[in-house]
Amino acid sequence: MMLATQDSQEQEPPKRRFLGRGAIDVSFEFFPPRTPAMEETLWRSIRRLEPLRPKYVSVTYGAGGSTRERTHATVGRLLSETTLKPTAHLTCVSATKEDVDEIIREYWDLGVRHLVALRGDPPEGAGSQYTPTPGGYVNAADLTAGIRKIAPFEISVGCYPEKHPESPSVEADIDMLKAKVDAGATGAITQFFFDNDVYFRYLDRVRAAGIDIPIVPGLIPIHNFKQAASFAVRSGASVPDWLGRRFEGLEDDQETRHLVAAAIAAEQVLGLVDQGITEFHFYTLNRADLVYAICHLLGLRPAKAFARKTEADSVPAKITKVAS
Repeated sequence: MMLATQDSQEQEPPKRRFLGRGAIDVSFEFFPPRTPAMEETLWRSIRRLEPLRPKYVSVTYGAGGSTRERTHATVGRLLSETTLKPTAHLTCVSATKEDVDEIIREYWDLGVRHLVALRGDPPEGAGSQYTPTPGGYVNAADLTAGIRKIAPFEISVGCYPEKHPESPSVEADIDMLKAKVDAGATGAITQFFFDNDVYFRYLDRVRAAGIDIPIVPGLIPIHNFKQAASFAVRSGASVPDWLGRRFEGLEDDQETRHLVAAAIAAEQVLGLVDQGITEFHFYTLNRADLVYAICHLLGLRPAKAFARKTEADSVPAKITKVAS
């Protein structure tokens, strides 16, 4: 029998061994539904994930602000019908500063205390030419500064480990992130990535630039590889060759495809945990199954009961004056 060497005995055990002791935070992203059937799917997923007590859940804006009313309605329902803390996405697209400022104040009055400030995609969608709206916020840094003038929200912003598709370089992208932080951002959520080394290289460069806000990894479970690869192309995220090979031949085998997706997600998230990462943001695509399984691996367990919010909790005081 081979005896363990002293070096192997002294190696630090993988941090995943300590999961389940309350050290992990997660958040979930949803998009507002367009049809009654999609709404049913969304709320089934919300109810499935709610007992895991995420740090917050975010609700997206469509390209060009096309889902503004549906986003607002979804956030309102989350506040009134769940124990979750909703975070609303805001963009600069197709709205003047006055329009956006009114929405910001409405969210504060509704009880929202956390916003995600993004430039947003043009009305024609990602990849088309972006032109700032006349009289509107120019970019996410400008929007962040505008939010900060209105009320003391927590403000998350986007960041891009492989740079934004429109950025000339990673350095320029990091400069933009620094501008967002200088404007008042309190945290950043990454674009999704499939290779953990991409995230850690980016994190090193961000810290070297003097940016010290939390950089939360954004992760997307792969329900459909072709769809995920298409998202990646539009978002500037690379797709490793090995990832495509793992899904080869499974186009008509949904059950096996689902198992492979779960294994890949587990491999990625546990690899991040072993390097000390303790907070994760999941792009759910309004589906709960894989996300729930990953959270279980992270040691999260559903609460046995929810304490329903009191009226005082759900109806905060309105803004009486503009915060400085």
